[in-house]
Amino acid sequence: MVKKRVAIIGAGISGLTGIKSCLEEGLEPTCFERRNDIGGLWNFTKHVEDGCPSIYKSLVSNISKETFCFSDFPMPENFPNFLPNAKYLEYCKLYAEHFQLLKYIKFKNFEANQTTVCQVQKHSDFDSNGQWVVTTENDGEKATTVFDAVTVCSGQYVYPLLPLDSFPDVNKFKGKILHCREYKEPMEFDGKKVLIIGLGNSGADLASELCTKASQKVYLSSKRGVCMFRRLGRDGYPFDLSFITRFQNWIQLTGPPALSRFLYEKYMNDQFDHGFYDIKPECIEMKEPLVNEELPSRILAGLVIMKPGITKFTETSAQFVDGTTVDNLDVVIFATGYEVRFPFMDESVIQADFNEGFLYKNIFPVNLQKPTLFFIGFIQPVGSIAATVEIQNRWAMRLFKVVAAASVKFPSNKEMKEQLVENEKLRMKRFGTAKGNCRRVNYIEYMDDLASNINAKPNIMKLLLTDPVLGLKIIFGTTTPYQYRLTGPGKWAGAREAILTQWDRIEKPLKTRGMKKTIGRSFLSVRYLPSVLPWFICAVILFVAIWIKG
Repeated sequence: MVKKRVAIIGAGISGLTGIKSCLEEGLEPTCFERRNDIGGLWNFTKHVEDGCPSIYKSLVSNISKETFCFSDFPMPENFPNFLPNAKYLEYCKLYAEHFQLLKYIKFKNFEANQTTVCQVQKHSDFDSNGQWVVTTENDGEKATTVFDAVTVCSGQYVYPLLPLDSFPDVNKFKGKILHCREYKEPMEFDGKKVLIIGLGNSGADLASELCTKASQKVYLSSKRGVCMFRRLGRDGYPFDLSFITRFQNWIQLTGPPALSRFLYEKYMNDQFDHGFYDIKPECIEMKEPLVNEELPSRILAGLVIMKPGITKFTETSAQFVDGTTVDNLDVVIFATGYEVRFPFMDESVIQADFNEGFLYKNIFPVNLQKPTLFFIGFIQPVGSIAATVEIQNRWAMRLFKVVAAASVKFPSNKEMKEQLVENEKLRMKRFGTAKGNCRRVNYIEYMDDLASNINAKPNIMKLLLTDPVLGLKIIFGTTTPYQYRLTGPGKWAGAREAILTQWDRIEKPLKTRGMKKTIGRSFLSVRYLPSVLPWFICAVILFVAIWIKG
C-alpha cells in the first residue's frame, strides 16, 4: 500500500515532532527547512535572516527541562534545569539523531537540497482528494510536488509587529529605532541611553541585560503592567514544578473565580509584590505571565526605570502619559511582539486575519472541506510549548490517518464553528478580550483534550487503583509530558519510569560537590507542601460546600 505523503514546513520543534508523528502513523514525511540546520527559534544566528526567527545570544528557556522536553525523550540528567538556547538546540539534535529524523529534511544549503517553499495551494481536485500542490525553488528552478497533507510549522515569532502608527511623531526621532528581533548582544549599545517599549519576556530580558552594559539608565515603558514569575520558585526549586500540576489546575477550573484570582495573585505576589514595583496590571490573571528574576533587582538598583505609556516623541526624547519626559535618547527598542504571516499560502485558504481564532483545536482551518492542512505551534499555552506542539502533531497525524482511511467521521464545518464560538466565549472569560490573548489556552486542559481524542490521556482513576504511587504523582506532582505516553498510540514503555525518576534528573546537575541528596521522594514531600497546601485547603472547602449543597 502506498504511504500517504505529508509536507512539513519548518524544522524547529514543531517540525521535528511532526516528522516523528508521521512516522509513528506510517506516513511519509518530507520536511522543508529554510536554514541549513534544525532548531528553528532556538538556533541562534549572529545576523537576522528574512523569513526566519531571530533570538538574542543570552536567551534562556522560561520553563525547566522536565516540562520542556518531548514526551518520550527525557533530557540528559546532566543538562541544567533551565537551558541556554545553545543547550536546547543540542537537545533537539540529540532527539533528531535518536529517532533518525534528519534524513526526512530538505535543508536550504545542502548541495543536493537547496530548497525553499514558495507556494502551497489546493490541488485542482481538492474537494475529492484533499491534496496540496507544494511549489519549491532549487537554485532558481521551480518544481511542484503533490502531497496528501501539509503541516505548517514555520513559527509565530518570525515577522515583527512594529506599530509605529500608534506612537505620535515617532518619525521625528533622530536616534536608532529597532525591533527586539534585531537585538543580538549588548556590546553595540555600550554607553547608549535606551528606551524599551513593551513589557513581555523579550522586553524584560533586554532591559535586564542592557542596564549592566549601558553607561546610562534603561527606561522600560509598559501601558498595562504585567504578571511575572521568577525561574526560582519556593526554596529555590524551578517554579513550574509546583505551578504546573493537575491538582492546582483542577482547583482553578472548578473553584469560584474569585478564589482562583485570589490564589493566583497570592502566588504571584509571594515572589514579589507587583504593586510595590509599579508593574501590577489591572486584571492580573488575564495577563500572559512573563518569566524574569533579574528585572526586580535591576529596578531596585535604579538601573531600570519603569515608565507608563508614551504620548509622543521628539527628535531626542519621549513623553509619557504621566507628563514626564526622558531626554537625550539614543535608541528605542520595540519589544512589541510578532504578527503571524504565511507568505507561501493562498490567502483564500487561511482567511484574512489568522488572529480571529478560526482554527479548530487551534490546529485545523474550519473553512476547509478536507482535514489535510494543519497549523502547528501557533498557540500560547501557559506551560510547555514543546509538549504542546508534540501533542498537536500526534493529534493531527492520527486524525489525518483515520479520516483518510474512513474509519472515523470528522466533525462538520458547522459543528466545528459552533465549538469555536463556545471556546472563544470561554477564552474571553478567562483571559479577556485583548488581541494578544487570542491564542492563549489553559495548558493542562488543552493537552488533555487533544490526548483524549487519540486515547493518550492517562486514566487517573484506574492508576489510583492499579498503581497508586504513579497515580498520586500524576495528580499532585508536576504535569510532565511523559504522562501522555503511558497509554494509547505511541505508548512508550519508559514513561512510568521517567515520571518516577524526574526529580533525580532535576537534582543531578546541581550535585557537583559530592554532597548527599536532599530532595524528598514522596509525592507530597516538603518541596510541594507550601505550594499545594493552600490549594488543598481550598479543595476541602469546595468539596464540603458541594456536599452541603447536595
